[in-house]
Amino acid sequence: MLDTKSVLEVLRPVQDPELQKSLVELNMIRNVAVEGSKVSFTLVLTTPACPLREFIVEDCQNAVKKLPGVESVEVEVTAETPQQKSLPDRQSVPGVKNIIAVSSGKGGVGKSSVAVNIAVALAQKGSKVGLLDADIYGPNAPNMLGLSAAKVMVKQGEEGEVLEPAFNYGVKLVSMAFLIDPDQPVIWRGPMLNSIIRQFLYQVDWGELDYLIVDMPPGTGDAQLTLAQAVPMAGAVIVTTPQTVSLLDARRGLKMFQQLGINLLGIVENMSYFVPPDMPDKSYDLFGSGGGEKTAQELNVPLLGCVPLEISLREGGDQGIPIVVAEPESSSAIALVKIAEQVAAKVSIAAFA
Repeated sequence: MLDTKSVLEVLRPVQDPELQKSLVELNMIRNVAVEGSKVSFTLVLTTPACPLREFIVEDCQNAVKKLPGVESVEVEVTAETPQQKSLPDRQSVPGVKNIIAVSSGKGGVGKSSVAVNIAVALAQKGSKVGLLDADIYGPNAPNMLGLSAAKVMVKQGEEGEVLEPAFNYGVKLVSMAFLIDPDQPVIWRGPMLNSIIRQFLYQVDWGELDYLIVDMPPGTGDAQLTLAQAVPMAGAVIVTTPQTVSLLDARRGLKMFQQLGINLLGIVENMSYFVPPDMPDKSYDLFGSGGGEKTAQELNVPLLGCVPLEISLREGGDQGIPIVVAEPESSSAIALVKIAEQVAAKVSIAAFA
């Protein structure tokens, strides 16, 4: 007999490929309805940026079509991003489900560009996203998001004054650049750095966010320690380039997060190869090749992806139009979207671990 129970039973063996658990047991199959020979239900994924969305839908449809009498299967796909586990010694940010650090061992590897494009790519997929520019000494995220002229508003909240973040491309942003003049250097010692990062976490009206991406300063200093010790983090992404010097520093940054007990989501190899704009079929390994993959294998962490060096990627950052918006069909944009999907998938895995 074709009914709701039989549909759920035939769907029970279908698993989420990342979580390796039954969709039915995970309560990801809801609102099952049977109307004659037509079956419909809602598939609730763990992230709008699920990289295996089409495969899961196809597996569900194929399973239900095996039932006698079924002629059509309609699947409505939605998402509910899970809340990262809380920790007793760290204070969560109200309304923020997952905090992800994007860091690097050294400067000049394109960390901020990767962080900005991951944030925008997740927002394009339908997630609620914030970006905290924790690179206090070199705050560049506003320029990359087209918000260099923006002003953040101070308003009265329930527990005092709070900042209203700037907003563009679906991403809420707060940065030190909003609080100082363009040419003004930030000459602070560690305690002041610690204080402003905590203010950006707890005294900003972030609202409801699926992901808060934190663009960290390079290195293994006060900002990393402050973030790791203040909030429960979903994980960290390490950005490097293929050359040996960058990889050596990336390994140190990666080891730091491991020692602090932070989940390593993976490595991003930026500037993997150069694509000439007049010869898009050619590529050149300006900074070497295979370094990110080798490092990921040696340290037993995932390689999330490799981003080519394209002039349009640099131009997008300078003009305030992220490459995933400006040229979504470019090699670097495609790579960055896939990296964002991998980050979202691994955050979901960590939440269910």
